[in-house]
Parts: sequence; C-alpha cells; structure tokens
Amino acid sequence: MQDKIVILDFGSQYTQLIARRVRELNVYCEIFPYNSTLKKGENIKGYILSGSPSSVRDENAPFPDLTSIKAKFPILGVCYGAQYLAHNFGGEVLPSKHREYGRANLMFINQQNELLKNISSGTQVWMSHGDTIATIPDNFEIIASTSDVKVGAFKISGEETYGIQFHPEVYHTTEGLELLKNFVVNICGCSQNWTADSFIDSTIADLKSKLGNDKVVLGLSGGVDSTVAAVILNKAIGKNLYAIFVDNGLLRLNEFEEVLELYRKMELNVVGVDAKDKFYKALKDISDPELKRKAIGATFIEVFDEEAHKIQDIKWLAQGTIYPDVIESVSVNGPSATIKSHHNVGGLPDFMKLKIVEPLRLLFKDEVRRVGKALAIPEANLGRHPFPGPGLAIRILGDITPEKVRVLQEVDHIFISGLKEYGLYDEVWQAGAILLPIHSVGVMGDERTYEQVIALRAVGSTDGMTADWSHLPYEFLSKMSNKIINQVKGINRVVYDISSKPPATIEWE
Repeated sequence: MQDKIVILDFGSQYTQLIARRVRELNVYCEIFPYNSTLKKGENIKGYILSGSPSSVRDENAPFPDLTSIKAKFPILGVCYGAQYLAHNFGGEVLPSKHREYGRANLMFINQQNELLKNISSGTQVWMSHGDTIATIPDNFEIIASTSDVKVGAFKISGEETYGIQFHPEVYHTTEGLELLKNFVVNICGCSQNWTADSFIDSTIADLKSKLGNDKVVLGLSGGVDSTVAAVILNKAIGKNLYAIFVDNGLLRLNEFEEVLELYRKMELNVVGVDAKDKFYKALKDISDPELKRKAIGATFIEVFDEEAHKIQDIKWLAQGTIYPDVIESVSVNGPSATIKSHHNVGGLPDFMKLKIVEPLRLLFKDEVRRVGKALAIPEANLGRHPFPGPGLAIRILGDITPEKVRVLQEVDHIFISGLKEYGLYDEVWQAGAILLPIHSVGVMGDERTYEQVIALRAVGSTDGMTADWSHLPYEFLSKMSNKIINQVKGINRVVYDISSKPPATIEWE
C-alpha cells in the first residue's frame, strides 16, 4: 500500500500547493477538511496542518481534535497550524505588532534538528499572518527565528510535532522543498515511489478488478483530463469503454472534427454527436453566466443520456474529475470556497442509474499531463491549454447566438494560431479571446463603423489557482490586433487584459 501524508485544510489559499510540493517529492498525499474524522491505518505516515485566513483567537476559529494522532504520528503545523498547536497546548498567540507578510530570513536555525537539516543560515522564507506566537509551553523548543519573529519554528519535546510560522510551499521560501523533504521523507519515513508509472500500473489493475467485464460510458471533451482518463480506461477494459464526444457548438474552430479524428487514431471506441442546434436553442436569450452553465449542463445530460441509451447494459459512467474538483466538492466552513458552479462532482442526475468511476480523481493537472506523457499520448493533445467546460459560452459576454460564436471562433483561431506560430503557446498557461457586449466607434476606409470589441487574455500559471497576465511582445499583440480587425467581420477594436488572479479570475464569467 502507498505511503501517505494527510493534509488537514483550515482554508488556506496555499493548501493545494502544499500537496503539490509533497507530490513533487514523489510522495502521495491527500487533503481533508480540518474537522474530518481522522482515520487510522491506510499507511498514513504523518500529518500537515495548513494555514488559514482565521485567527486562533476568533470565537469560531477552526479547531481540530488531534487526540488520536498527536504524539502518535509526526505532525507539521504551517502558519495557522503552528499557532493552533502553540495556543491549544498552553502557549499564547497575540496580534502581531505589525502584519508579518512577505519575505523574511531565518537568522537563527538549529541545524541539528531533523526538520532543518541542510537548511542554510539566513535562508529566505515567506511570512503571511496577522498573529504571532508570543510565548510557548515549557516543552516546546524554538528551532528557528527571524529578526522580527522569535518563534519562527518549534518542536515539541518527546514527540515528532513541529510548527513553522512561514510557508514552505511557496516559491519565495527558497529552501521550502528541502524542509518538506526533511519532514516527509526523513521524519515520516515515506518512500518516494509515487510516480506516473506507478500510478498507471496500480490504476489499471484497480480498474480491471473493479470493472471486470462491465461496460463503461465516458463523455469526452477534447481536453487533457478526459483524454487521459479514456486512454487509461481503454488499457484496462478495451472496447468495453464507450466514449461519446458531443459538439455543443461552443468548441473552437474545427475542433470537433480534428479531435474526433485524433481519438480514432488513438483507437478509442468513440462516437461523435452533432448537437449544436439543441445547445443554441437551450441558450437562447440567456445572458447570466450561471444560467448559461446550467442550461449547457442540462442539455449535455440530455444529449449524453440519449446516446448512452443506445448502448446496451451500461453499468458505469466514467468522468475526468481531477483532485482540485474533489477537494472543492468536500470543502466545509470556508476551506476551498466555491467560485463558480462548473464542476460536476456529485452532479449525476438520479435518472442516470450508473455507478461512477473516476480514474484521475487523485491527480493534479500537472500530474495528469505527466501520466499522459507516460501513456504516450501525443504532445499536441497533452500540451493543450485548459479550456472551460461551458466552452465559448462564457467567453461571449451576454446572450449566445450562432453569429457571435462564429465571430469568436474566428478571432480565437487567429490568436491561438498566432501564439503557436510565434513560439509563445507553450510559454502561456491559458489563452483565449472574449467577445465584449459593447460596441465602439471605428473608421474603416472612408466609413465610420460601430462594431464589437474583443479582449485578448493570456496568463501564466502552474495550476490555475493563481495566475499572472502574460507579458506578450507588443509586436505580436499589434499583429494579432491588425489581423483580427482586418479578417473578422464585426470587430473593430482589440484590447489586452492585464489583470492577475487574484483579484480577477482567468475567465471573465
């Protein structure tokens, strides 16, 4: 059984990043809400307590019950997690004299301590808290300090329980991964064998055991997640996988035909369904983004169910759900707050009496790509930018019409093709065009025009949780603007979105 680290989530924006860093060490970990019943067994080797936007001094602060694990398993408290340990076991946590946020340096380090082994004196760390640990209990030992924070890190005597008032998971903590390795590998004793190949082997074996000779239906989107899920299922059950690829009329230009051909070359048992008119009818006169999502979701279920009923004796519905979706679906009391209702975890309607199989539910997006590479899926498919489930519907602000879709498809094709032509596509995490619900005055030839505005959006990110706008060359943006205005009828102005996430989101809706 795979060694496991459990991360208890107190609502920090960085919780998923802790998990990704642990997995970079080829160690398996899972995230659970802080108030989960703590399981025993399952080869759990240690626990990490995440940060939180809360203060331990708040009346409704998230307080876990650590009775079953403290002093029995190694524990690492990060920021709020450290303050909770100090506060709950006899120390004092007070408001900081000044907010401790940003870069700091560990001026004192007990390098004999296992957690801080090979950590350099003066190393840079990232602070992000409004409280600080003022005093610690007698059985706590200070093992690191900054010039402003005396209790930068501590260890509880007689047990492998540690606390740090900085974030080792963020890029700005320069030796954070080394610290996490000290905890996860040296202190917890985890084997570093969580790899793409080991995941594929164990998942295929599990799928064969679980599914047997049952038939499975899967809705393909053309994206990385559903494609990797399909290939793994195909290796496990072959022609008993029935894949359905629906054209909702909101895909990129020529995407339906191109992706369907790619799937057939990969020898997947797939059928393509042209349902554009049904989706356009369902979206008629709807402008609200949440209502668009609901209309698209309901129509997809209708089309998918109709196609699935053409196949006899289907027992399972496969989904390309990945781990961030799973975490968000089980969040409680604030952790991982839902931003928009586009995830389909738990969204299976009652009339589809199928069991669910989700072969990728334990993976982050970057891990899905590594698994896809190990499965020899073509790079053209694996390297695709993320594309929203509702497609171009949420990149058309306002109501949806076939004409607006045509305009946006043409603009998007010029922009994405341009990124590829200029060698910029792989430098960008996600890119697309947004059709704005405004008109602007322009001049073409000797005539005044009153046509629509396009916003181009390109961002850099590692997982989509945070993102910064991509600093694309001015020359490139100029050429894209000229090409779009000259070639796409109905557009006379192009703007570039320079907002980061947060506070903005990647998509506009």
